[in-house]
Amino acid sequence: MRRGLNMDYKPALLALEDGSLYSCRSFTGHGQAEGEIVFNTGMTGYQEILTDPSYSGQMVVMTYPLIGNYGVSDQDMESGRIQPQAILVREYTGHPSNFRASSSLAEFLAPQGIMGVCELDTRAVTLRIREAGAMRAKLSTLETNGRILVEQARSLPSMTGLNLSAAASTEQPYRWANGETAEARMPPLNIDVWQFRGVKPSVAVLDFGVKHNILRMLEHTGFEVIILPVSTDADAILSLCPDGLLLSNGPGDPEPVVEAILTIRALLGSIPMFGICLGHQLLALALGAKTYKMKFGHRGSNQPVLDVRTGRVEITSQNHGFAVDEESLRRTGAEITHINLNDRTIEGFRHDRYPILSVQYHPEAAPGPRDAAHLFSEFYKLLK
Repeated sequence: MRRGLNMDYKPALLALEDGSLYSCRSFTGHGQAEGEIVFNTGMTGYQEILTDPSYSGQMVVMTYPLIGNYGVSDQDMESGRIQPQAILVREYTGHPSNFRASSSLAEFLAPQGIMGVCELDTRAVTLRIREAGAMRAKLSTLETNGRILVEQARSLPSMTGLNLSAAASTEQPYRWANGETAEARMPPLNIDVWQFRGVKPSVAVLDFGVKHNILRMLEHTGFEVIILPVSTDADAILSLCPDGLLLSNGPGDPEPVVEAILTIRALLGSIPMFGICLGHQLLALALGAKTYKMKFGHRGSNQPVLDVRTGRVEITSQNHGFAVDEESLRRTGAEITHINLNDRTIEGFRHDRYPILSVQYHPEAAPGPRDAAHLFSEFYKLLK
């Protein structure tokens, strides 16, 4: 085991709500964490995973056995802070070898109070999640009684029925420019008096927990971008006169996000829309379709997706625990455009009446392959 300098690894215990117990060791000192436990199959990209708001309220098990070897870089943040409650790995490397690294993974986690544990049998935990589904879990260095930890795990709220998007969204509108948020460089925008400049095609982003790389990709494609709080209503969005609206990724169950569903429904036909991940699910709900919780979801950067129109297969980055029900979606007049080749779940749709582009996966990647990056250009064409 390769460990960081001056690190005192603390014995820890992981308890799942089904009664399963797993020993491990904390490389971030004493602490406790709780939430829904899920697994990610990516071989790289742990920093992007840790800063993805879609992981809010969860603990992430990395199936790749070696984590931490390239450290953490200031350039690879997908939000302003760490989002999951903990990261659980088989082997942790505390000596990063990367000229871009600004710190080790432990040095990144500990100041934010996020637990990192290693020497965990991640294969066994992943197999348990695959068999029983994503479960509530408790992780602790402070409590050694497994029975107590199991009871604490069982007392946690279920992710089903929770509206987590409000906490993940921005509180104030802001611009995205020159590859970074303009939030820190200027006062929050007053959207009652602000207008797009009209130099470039414009996109308003309804923020449910947006990843920074979505914003980077929009700017790279040629859009002027403004990010709006989840509570922004249809009239306020239309008053900005944007050329398009992007519905972002975000955490949790889509069905409780009722306010946003009503906003999207009110905008159908008025403005071209691009839904990504949670935004895709909310768009389907606005059309009248249904969603459901998956057994253990899709989380990783190696999910094969078939474009049924072209026969092209793309390897995609994904992070979601809910999906759109196929039969209910077909009844809305939507055309299913993409399916997952592992389990045949819905991965994308268009509509015969509305200018809509919607995908369940992450075309911006970060981490992951860029096979689907062309969808941002397709959105640009849809606006034209």
